Amino acid sequence: MPCVISSPSTDSGKTTVSLLISCWAFSKGIKLQTFKVGPDYLDQQQLSSIGQPICRNLDIFLCGKEWVQESYFKHSSKYEFSLIEGAMGLFDGLGSTTFSSTANVAKLLNAPVIFVVNARGQVASLLATVRGFRDFDSKLSIPAIIFNNVNSDRHKNLIEEVFKNENIVILGFLPCDSKITLNKANLGLISPLENSKEIDVEYFASFAERNLDVFSLSKFLISPQQKISSSFGFEAFKIDKSKPIAIAEDKIFHFQYPETKEFLSDIGIPLISWSIFDDEEIPNEASSLIIPGGFPEKYADHISNSRKSLNSLRNFRKNGFIYAECGGMMILGDFIKDENGNNHKMSGILPFSSKKSRLSVGYRYIEGLKDTPIIKKNQLIRGHEFHYWEIENNLSEFDLRNTEDQNKLCYPWKVKSWETEYINEGVFDNKLHASWIHLHFPSSPEVAKNFIEATQIVYSNDS
Repeated sequence: MPCVISSPSTDSGKTTVSLLISCWAFSKGIKLQTFKVGPDYLDQQQLSSIGQPICRNLDIFLCGKEWVQESYFKHSSKYEFSLIEGAMGLFDGLGSTTFSSTANVAKLLNAPVIFVVNARGQVASLLATVRGFRDFDSKLSIPAIIFNNVNSDRHKNLIEEVFKNENIVILGFLPCDSKITLNKANLGLISPLENSKEIDVEYFASFAERNLDVFSLSKFLISPQQKISSSFGFEAFKIDKSKPIAIAEDKIFHFQYPETKEFLSDIGIPLISWSIFDDEEIPNEASSLIIPGGFPEKYADHISNSRKSLNSLRNFRKNGFIYAECGGMMILGDFIKDENGNNHKMSGILPFSSKKSRLSVGYRYIEGLKDTPIIKKNQLIRGHEFHYWEIENNLSEFDLRNTEDQNKLCYPWKVKSWETEYINEGVFDNKLHASWIHLHFPSSPEVAKNFIEATQIVYSNDS
């Protein structure tokens, strides 16, 4: 059964170990399907960047248990080997609970955990850590362990001595090596779409061969052959293939789950790529536009000078439907203020500007305030946020709360986290939905239905 790569906390080496295993498999001509626990985009992109099958997210809170099981068995059964990279610490989930944690996913899929532990400055204390995690939940299996930051034979020998009577397999000792150190930024790893330092697959594979017991490890990678029938049927959608959807996708905007494009394509909607980075105009044939999250703040000056793209976006607003998430919403405003306090002109479609703020991250409960292109009144859905930016202007001056006119801007929903009360968020009218919230359409049939119906409309200039 494929394993879950987990650890006591974030920054313990989960992604590095997952990449080492994936590169080793690639070097041997072995296809390995990777998965990432949680809503993470950046680790998922790293694991998708080395010639292996696209990494898939497994998120119980966002997608539900049934969808997670279906996606896991559907994709893992296609290949000989699979592995799941965990998120944060093994038991860290929603708020103070273990719900939607790596442990929760491992138990749902009946997958053993390979524990990655940072051994720097520790020997006997490592045993206390491992025993604590292993004994915390009797329904969870931790049969093997990998130690990170072990830089001498003496350190290795001492650890082996401490664990000699434990019923746990040591699969490797990883020394520090700058060549396998991954670059990081505010939101985590730097996307391979932005990073000029590509992963040296050959070196990673060689490093794995030298420092991991790849023979024993491979026994924890064998894919299940369980077949599971899908309960998420979309056959009822009526699609007009003359109404393609354009998607912004380049080194600026790339926070998008692969299943979203696959889902839209599978139900027959033609998809067209649009690059703001390359200052492209939105294709004329597109009737709708998706602008996913990304890093517009890093490229604010570049976007401001992409005049063809911005003019095209303003013109598209007159007749097309726009769906924008997080960073995608930011370019719909008047300005982005960079970290040096400089304002960069954006499209000016929405009456606000964006500026740097504190981190807003976590799962969100969402309740519809009105019938919108994405959500219906009183409908309950789930999403997540992950951004350091905030809207500077007060949108309430445009009477977002009270208007019933679908041609005027309104709040689409109210959102709350684990520890907060509901607040109104986002903005919509009959031709636009923009919000900080990231959604997962394929696992939410009602939201997908609302979105698809909105994209099948072409608006006239006087609407």
